[in-house]
Amino acid sequence: MGLGGISRTSLAEAREAASVARKLVSSGVNPIEFKKAAAAEKKPMTFGEFADDMLVSILPGYKNVRHQAQWKRALVHYAEPIRGKVLGDITTEDILKILQPLWHTKQETASRVRGRIERVLAAAKAKNEIRSPWENPARWRGHLKELLSQRRKLSRGHHAAMPYPDVPDFVAELRQRDATAATALEFAILNASRSNEALGARWDEIDLKLKIWTVPPERMKGGKAHRVPLSAAALHVIEKQAAAKISAFVFPGQKPDRPLSGMAMEMLLRRMGASAFTQHGFRSSFRDWCGECTPFAREIAEAALSHTVGDEAEQAYRRGDALEKRRKLMEAWSRFISTPKADAKIVPLSPAKAW
Repeated sequence: MGLGGISRTSLAEAREAASVARKLVSSGVNPIEFKKAAAAEKKPMTFGEFADDMLVSILPGYKNVRHQAQWKRALVHYAEPIRGKVLGDITTEDILKILQPLWHTKQETASRVRGRIERVLAAAKAKNEIRSPWENPARWRGHLKELLSQRRKLSRGHHAAMPYPDVPDFVAELRQRDATAATALEFAILNASRSNEALGARWDEIDLKLKIWTVPPERMKGGKAHRVPLSAAALHVIEKQAAAKISAFVFPGQKPDRPLSGMAMEMLLRRMGASAFTQHGFRSSFRDWCGECTPFAREIAEAALSHTVGDEAEQAYRRGDALEKRRKLMEAWSRFISTPKADAKIVPLSPAKAW
C-alpha cells in the first residue's frame, strides 16, 4: 500500500498513515479498500460551498456591517465565476478572469477580492479540502504580481474634516432638517462618535438617570466598552427619538429590526452641500477644537474619542475612564457647536478643573 510520494509526504505523515493502516488490518479491514471507499464517498467541495461555510464562521468577528457586506460581495458577487468549481480545480486563469475587468478601474476593490479569495483557498487547503501538490492560484507575490500591471499608488489622507469654526453653523442647519439621518448625525457630532457606534445605539445602552450611554465592546474599534457622558443637547436628541420610538434602535432604519444605514449620513452630507467632508471627520474637528480652544488635558480629549493613550505599563495603572472630567469637556463642546457664529473659544478653566 502506497503512503504518498516522497516529494509531497513527510516522514511523520507516512508514519501516521502507516499506523492508521495497521490498525485497520488488526480490525480485519483492508486499508486499501477502505481508502477507496472513503474517497468515493466524499464529494469534493466547490468554492461556493466552502466560501459560504467560511462566511458563517468569520463574519461575526467583524463589528462593522460594511465590512461584512464587503466580504459577502467579494465571495458571492465577484467570485461568481468560480463558485461552482471544485476547490482544487481553480486555476490562475480563473482568478485573472475575475480580477482583470476590475484592475484598471477599481484597483482597491480588485485587491480586496483577490485577498479574500486567497484566504478562502488557503483555509480549504488547511482543512485538507485541496490535495497536494498545490499552490494557491490567488497568491500575489511571485505569482499574480508578475501577471498584472503595477497598481497605481493612491494618495491617502485623513478623513476629510470640517474646520471646527464652521461646525456650529453646520449643526444649526442640521437641526432644521426633520430626518432621522440628521438627528443621528447631530448625536454623533455631539458625542464625537464613530458612525457605527452612533447608528447602532440601542435603548438598553442608555441610562437616562446617570446620563450615560455605554457602547458595548462588539461595536467599539478597540473591543472595549466605552462610556459616553451625555450632554444636555445629547439628552435632548434622545428625548426627541424616544417620542417616536419604534424599535430597539435609537435611530431605526426602514426595517424595525435594523438601524439606520451608514449611507444615510453620507447622502445627507451631499444634500447639504457638504460632500467634501465625512462623518468621521467631525471627530477630527472636535479634537482640533480641544487642542486649539480649551485647556482640557490631552488625555481627556483622547479618552473622549475612545483612543488608547500611553504604553502598556501606563495603561495598566490607569484603571478609570475619567468620566466626570469628560462630562465637562462634552458639555463645553455642546455649548460651542450650539452657538452659531461662535467665537470658537470657551470660558477658560483652571488647569486643575480641566484635568
